[in-house]
Amino acid sequence: MTVTPISSTSRTTGTETDYVSPPAPVLLSSIPTGGGADVHVYQDSDGSLSSDCTGCGEYAWALLSLVSPEFAREHAATCIRPPRPLPVAA
Repeated sequence: MTVTPISSTSRTTGTETDYVSPPAPVLLSSIPTGGGADVHVYQDSDGSLSSDCTGCGEYAWALLSLVSPEFAREHAATCIRPPRPLPVAA
């Protein structure tokens, strides 16, 4: 059986190619908002940055310079939504 990788992250063992997921994003910072939530800034293994807000849910992603800790700080300064409740397991 051959599995076609969906990214360049793969390994070949014998006649099979297995998909290997890239490393998880690294949390660079967590910035508190005025509403008591946090904006988390992450860096992916490819160098891209992303941020997400635990209050309003805004998610931003871009290669290197477009999303920065400064972008996240600006959002944190203006977001006044309280943290969203965590889902409760049934």
